[in-house]
Amino acid sequence: MDIVSHYWPDIIHGFMITLASWGGAVVLGLAVGFLIAVLQLFGGRWVRAVLRVYIEVLRTTPFLIQLFILYYGGPSIGIELSAMTAGIVALGLYGSAYFAECFRSGFMSVPRGHIEAAQCLGFSRLATVWRVQLPQMLVIITPALINLIIILSKETAVLSVVTVPELTAVLTQIGTEQFSYVETTLILCVCYLLLIGVTERLGRWAEVRMSRFLVR
Repeated sequence: MDIVSHYWPDIIHGFMITLASWGGAVVLGLAVGFLIAVLQLFGGRWVRAVLRVYIEVLRTTPFLIQLFILYYGGPSIGIELSAMTAGIVALGLYGSAYFAECFRSGFMSVPRGHIEAAQCLGFSRLATVWRVQLPQMLVIITPALINLIIILSKETAVLSVVTVPELTAVLTQIGTEQFSYVETTLILCVCYLLLIGVTERLGRWAEVRMSRFLVR
């Protein structure tokens, strides 16, 4: 396509911004989600209640609204973030609610007998979590984690609304300038298909490797 040959530097730059936003959000979401899951399992009643509210609010409100609140509403309470930073933080926190539930269900899926066996062997609570629950939990939830990570990759398109120069924003601008909406939309679809396809393959590879590790 003429658009690709003429605008390929802009398209590549937009794709790299998409990857950076997605990667940052995934790392943040996994870290916060894991912390929330651990606190839900081992924290006090009030801690669990507060975290339950956090999860339900983020899961039951549209991501676009959360992004608007952080980016446009943040300055009113002293939180001023660039579009890129706000996008990563909003997407990461949005994903953390789903990751937290995924981690929590994974921990609860570990057979109780395995935990009791570790306690009989003299494992501390931390050692039981680290050496018994965590490895099994990761194998159990890997497919669900990969699915959530893929969902976050597609949500990066929403960041164009707050002027993040990611792939959707770049191709929308090119389509508007050149009146080539069909071509730019097809390019966008192909890029996301490639991104998601690679992620799925890496996820399957990770699942197989982790399953072998657990068997050993």
